[in-house]
Amino acid sequence: MSQMAPRGTESIPGIDREGWLEGAERRPSPHWDERPPDAAIDLLVVHNISLPPGEFGGPWIDDLFLGRLDPEAHAYFEVACAAGRVSTHLLIPRDGRLLQYVPMERRAWHAGYSCFAGRERCNDFSIGIELEGDDFTPFEPVQYDTLTRAARAIMGRYPAIGPGRIIGHSDIAPGRKTDPGPLFDWDLFLASIR
Repeated sequence: MSQMAPRGTESIPGIDREGWLEGAERRPSPHWDERPPDAAIDLLVVHNISLPPGEFGGPWIDDLFLGRLDPEAHAYFEVACAAGRVSTHLLIPRDGRLLQYVPMERRAWHAGYSCFAGRERCNDFSIGIELEGDDFTPFEPVQYDTLTRAARAIMGRYPAIGPGRIIGHSDIAPGRKTDPGPLFDWDLFLASIR
């Protein structure tokens, strides 16, 4: 006997045992490592990213996360490359696609120096989602739609992550980071996942 999915969950993807999200385009990054054995995944961090800053749609974010960004392709890229190896679990470009670079059971390098509720090294226990955007441009409705579906799947797989444990990069690295920025609509997003 089949059961119907709860209303509003019909299109929520699943997450496999390694942490790959169903429906996401896999783009395996070399920039990850194992989480500490005792680290429970209990935090979701929302970021924004654009390369070069304020420009959207190019291959540069993908190149950064895949470790192949050419520092000579743009004046800013030397700075981006000097910052070290970075990655994220998920990226949502302006067109709403969903790209995955690191399985959620592994540690992506998205938060840098960070602290949440007295716990440092947020990469150890968090999942990072990057939205292609910046602090000065509203995000696209389709990005919120994809973010909502991804967040619901993550909350279903990792029940310690509830709305109170979904935060911005700026919340765990105040003074150092500003993303996802003042134009990210937290009220809209949080209402969509409740």
